[in-house]
Amino acid sequence: MLRPKEVICRWVDAFNAHDVEAIACLYHEEAVNHQVANEPVCGLAAIREMFTAEFAAAEMTAIVENLFEDGQWAILEWRDPLGLRGCGFFQVVNGKILLQRGYWDRLSFLKQHNLPVE
Repeated sequence: MLRPKEVICRWVDAFNAHDVEAIACLYHEEAVNHQVANEPVCGLAAIREMFTAEFAAAEMTAIVENLFEDGQWAILEWRDPLGLRGCGFFQVVNGKILLQRGYWDRLSFLKQHNLPVE
């Protein structure tokens, strides 16, 4: 069984390839993905839809700056080529992501990608 840090290394590879199915394989059916700038996304089907929509809307890349593991948790500090920085906390249970919480600046992201600012 993969350790949390190994799961997140695979997640980063799939994210950077914009491979929604490879990402989806890393989540529990009942997973929650809560990017704190947005409402929580609950369940694997909804998470798959979220990544499909996000990859269609913007060119996203996660460059790993730090990756830590503590028990069931992996903590990823990342940046993107445009200078946005953030971090994600992933609870990994039985080799699958059960909870993901991400922190990043939504306004900076929208402006960098020329997306509408609400």
